[in-house]
Amino acid sequence: MNLLILLQCNSSTLDGEGSRTFLAKTGRVQSITRGVRQLIKRPIMKKALMVLGSIIILGIALGVNGDQATDSAVFSPLFEVYQRIQDYFYNPEQINDQEALYGAIKGMVEQLDDPYSEFLSPEDYQDWEQSLRGEFSGVGIEITIKDDTLTIIAPLAGTPAEQAGVRAGDRILKIDGESTEDITLSTAARKIRGEEGTSVSLLIQHKDGTQEEIEIVRKIIVVKSVTSELVGEGRIAYIRISRFGTDTTINLDTALVEFDLENLDGMILDLRNNPGGLLKEAISVSKRFVDQDMVIVSTIGRIAGKERFWSTGNLIPNLPFAVLINGGTASAAEITAAAIRDHEMGILIGERSFGKGLIQRVFQLPDGSALKLTTGEYFTPLGQAVNEVGLSPDISIEQGEDPIEAAITWINAHVGARMPIALNKS
Repeated sequence: MNLLILLQCNSSTLDGEGSRTFLAKTGRVQSITRGVRQLIKRPIMKKALMVLGSIIILGIALGVNGDQATDSAVFSPLFEVYQRIQDYFYNPEQINDQEALYGAIKGMVEQLDDPYSEFLSPEDYQDWEQSLRGEFSGVGIEITIKDDTLTIIAPLAGTPAEQAGVRAGDRILKIDGESTEDITLSTAARKIRGEEGTSVSLLIQHKDGTQEEIEIVRKIIVVKSVTSELVGEGRIAYIRISRFGTDTTINLDTALVEFDLENLDGMILDLRNNPGGLLKEAISVSKRFVDQDMVIVSTIGRIAGKERFWSTGNLIPNLPFAVLINGGTASAAEITAAAIRDHEMGILIGERSFGKGLIQRVFQLPDGSALKLTTGEYFTPLGQAVNEVGLSPDISIEQGEDPIEAAITWINAHVGARMPIALNKS
């Protein structure tokens, strides 16, 4: 799951008086606007071009604001091609305005060569929103494009994919016998998801190079974002966050109030195989563990420039605190882990994290489709980049070693202490 900021980009936002005034001052949109007006006289295309026109005009506005000029003539061939197809193609019954429109938009996005930017059809966008709410029909994996290959960020805990042996970092070479070469994320997600009770076959290449054909039966996936219990003979609080969705902070607060924090020896926060989620939730969760007036994360984007997000105050005592990470810890989960470690509120135990440090913004379009676009990069409180680098653990876990047991051992060695705790005392 990518790190996301949600933005509704409806017609009032695009066509409001302020936008018209701003765009008019640029002097770059008049010919495009005329072209759109000519085309939308065709009833079939009126609704479709409303979306495309919005994207083009929005792109010009963002380009101007970011000091990157956009020549209106660049897009004139698009309308010219559509006109010629309408007038001359020998079999007009094969012309599908909706598919033509979405194909043009996808082409614009794909030329960015950014694995995290994509156009979502209304159906894809609904599926994506459903997954954020934590309930959908599928196999339970979070995917991305890494090194031009469809890659599993992490299988979600307790899902059919995890039970079938799918691991973080696995590459998906084929879906139901079809190659995933040059596949988009939305297309891959659509192929892997499906009705409950049906199956999908994945040709997997594990990190060690071995390949395995895995058949997984789809089911309704209900992802509980936060689970908690007492471990270490009832003296250590254990909290696992599986994703950063809309309900994560609320569920975390519920878990925290159930613990007698003042009488505990320590705490474990398990972020393994957490593929990330919403930026605001990562910041909100981090505030529960980072002392007041400390930077949680900084972001840099073309429009917003550099921004810093601060903690408003720690809700828990600074007990010995271990955060578990692995190769499936990504995006929003890396933000929280880095904020805790950089401010010495806790230590990281496990394996190097995934390294997904880019931010996506989702622009909802008038017809129900959406544009998911990378708009910035985030950095840890100490200014370290995460993208394609990841976070290195303070204590590494050897193969076959239980990270939870390693965390319990470290906490037991520091009972009565308060963070920060120097690692050479472990």
